Amino acid sequence: MIHELKDIIRSAKIAQSKGIKTVLASVVSLDGSSYRRPGVRMSVQENGKMIGAVSGGCVEKEILRQAQHVFKTNSSILMEYDGRYRLGCEGILYILIEPFHLSNTFFDAFEKQCSSRKSFLINSYFSKETTERAQGSTCFHFGDQELSVSKLKPEKKLNLFSQTIKPGLKLIIIGCEHDAVQLCKYGSATGWEVEIVAPIDELKTIDDFPGAANYYGIHEKEFSTISIDSQTAVVIMSHSYVRDLKYLSELLGKDVNYIGLLGPSKRREKLLNDLIEKNDLISEDFFDKIYGPAGINIGAETPQEIAISILGEILSVIRNQKPIYLKDKQIGIHQ
Repeated sequence: MIHELKDIIRSAKIAQSKGIKTVLASVVSLDGSSYRRPGVRMSVQENGKMIGAVSGGCVEKEILRQAQHVFKTNSSILMEYDGRYRLGCEGILYILIEPFHLSNTFFDAFEKQCSSRKSFLINSYFSKETTERAQGSTCFHFGDQELSVSKLKPEKKLNLFSQTIKPGLKLIIIGCEHDAVQLCKYGSATGWEVEIVAPIDELKTIDDFPGAANYYGIHEKEFSTISIDSQTAVVIMSHSYVRDLKYLSELLGKDVNYIGLLGPSKRREKLLNDLIEKNDLISEDFFDKIYGPAGINIGAETPQEIAISILGEILSVIRNQKPIYLKDKQIGIHQ
């Protein structure tokens, strides 16, 4: 969700600098089921431009219409959207639409928080009571700072929807061949922060990897200096056995969630055996994080299909989900 918030907030800043008003629409409650869950947000600008989405497309048209009232009054409203008859989603959405006027302090704090890769809190206050719907508002909590998204004062007597925003998923790709380019392209399109690690003697730059946030042309021993946290996945695809073994060694003791290895299972076993020979104490947890051959069995053949397979596996691991057909899932999609 953080990548959606980045788009919403950064576009609001640009619009604000041009004197264009923006409203923020947040799904704060849901009765039944819907396309997306509470916590999803979008923005609407006075010129009709919409950033983000809260459904498959139908709800957004109504939000655009309701936003006109917010533009005129500079007060919030709670929109109730019954999708049982319009969408067939069996649910009623409650969407807080409020003025979106952000201070420079807010922008600076948000960007600093994103750079720190630390979680933060968003509190939205709302009421389903008709007489109190204009009192709703949203505040972001960056550490000890509580910053409102508008000039409206939070009415903390109202209902509260509280959401913790985790740092975005980071994907570190070790390799710079054609398959790495495709994985980078698909990963960045998903909203992930993608970083490329390549040998120092490679004649490539970040321009060769569409969507990459960073490119590191470094020696294998320098790999340990790159920031890795629990929201990070690493895919080793250098196409060099010796280098892969060195990179794998550098990941020992790192708080990484997923390590993908390109190549067949025999290559993986050889890598792990050589890793054990060179390192006396390796925890069982480390081996549990290794996935090789990387990817889910979907019959992938091309570099693009392999990228989809790997990204699907990373999501399933980080979200703690076992890949199955949704038609075979006995409970709701989002449960």
